[in-house]
Parts: sequence; C-alpha cells; structure tokens
Amino acid sequence: MASVKRFAHGSRVPGWDESVDLTKDPAVVPDPATTPVPDHLRAKLEEYVTRYPDVRSASIPALFAVQDEHGWCSPTAIEQAACVLRLTPAYLTSVATFYDMFETHAKGEHDVYVCTNISCSLRGGDQIYEAFLTAGGDDPSFNIRSFECLGACDIAPMASVNGTYVGPLDEADCHTVIEDLKAGRTPLDAKQIRHRASAVTLPAEGAPAVAHPDTASGPTASGNDTAGNKDM
Repeated sequence: MASVKRFAHGSRVPGWDESVDLTKDPAVVPDPATTPVPDHLRAKLEEYVTRYPDVRSASIPALFAVQDEHGWCSPTAIEQAACVLRLTPAYLTSVATFYDMFETHAKGEHDVYVCTNISCSLRGGDQIYEAFLTAGGDDPSFNIRSFECLGACDIAPMASVNGTYVGPLDEADCHTVIEDLKAGRTPLDAKQIRHRASAVTLPAEGAPAVAHPDTASGPTASGNDTAGNKDM
C-alpha cells in the first residue's frame, strides 16, 4: 500500500497533530475550493485586507478574528485566515506563536492574563498570579496565564480579564474576580481601567493640569481597554 505523504510539522505547528493535518503542507496557501470559511468571517477578513497595502499587515487582526470565532488559533482557524488572506498557514502560525495574546492550544472560556513584568512584579504581580491560580483551582473554564507587560503600569499590579484591564489588584481581588466570572457578573467594576483619568487639559501658565475622568481611557489610541482587533 502506498504511504501517505507527511510533512512532519506536528511539533512545529501547534495543534496540527491529527493524521489529516499531517497530510497538509503548511507552506502551501489553502485552496478556497476545499477550505470552507463562514460568510460572516470571510467578510470580516476581506475587509481587513482592504485596510493595508501589504496583506501581511492584516495578519494580526485576522488572527484575532479567527480566534474570536473558534476560541483559539486552531489549525482550522489558521487555515481559514490563510485561505482568505492568500498567505500560508506556516506564515500565520509564525505570527500566532510570536505574540502572547494568541492562543495556539484549546483553552477555557475565561481568559485571565496576569502581568508579571517588572512594574507589576515589583508591586506583587507574582503573588497575584499565584492567587489567581489558587482561586481558579482545577476549573477548566479558566485560562490563567502570566503575561509579559500588558502596558498599564500605572495600575500595577494588574490583569486582563476577558480583555478588560483591572487593577491595582490585591490577593483578595483574585478570588472576587473568579467568583464574579463564575456568576456571570462584571469583574471588579470599580477597578476597571475605564475609571482611570487618562486625559488632561493643558493648564494655563503656572496652573495645575485638570484631569477628565469621563474621556476615553485605556492604553490604545481609540480608548479601548486592550489592544486587539478593535484597533486594527
């Protein structure tokens, strides 16, 4: 019997471990005729392509879109994005595995990313991370990870909870966040970054600056709580 051609990339392309995946070459652009993409997802990806002179620049918003659709950057998700963008799965996988915000393995419903970089670490970020792990326990619905700098040092120690920045946190807050998520409540509303005063009126000479807490907040230019496909 003839052997099935394999490309031996299972260890290099996360998730591509099934026999059917190992017969696919990740360096070949997927064929639109054999790669089904939901219409609403295709429309979104095609719109991203129109925003950039180089289609590769659409990789990050496209990966966010397929991750939102599938829950993670699965082989199917990567293939769908590659098919529409006319890029190879290998290229998009290299992008997805470079950035921490992309999940390349199946995960739980709730994302809790705890910043453990220098500013947060100096203010107890490592202890906050351990407290979240304890609070979450073995519940598979929680995806709790340490994260390299979420860009909100002014509210350190902090975390991103399902895409919303909260902080400064103490260890008791970690248990509150987990219980809020289990109950379907908004986690730590009072400590969300949207309550941070992030804009000021330039003062007259010698006068103090005046903060405007009602203006758009967050580390992104558009006022989003976190960088993501909303900003792309």
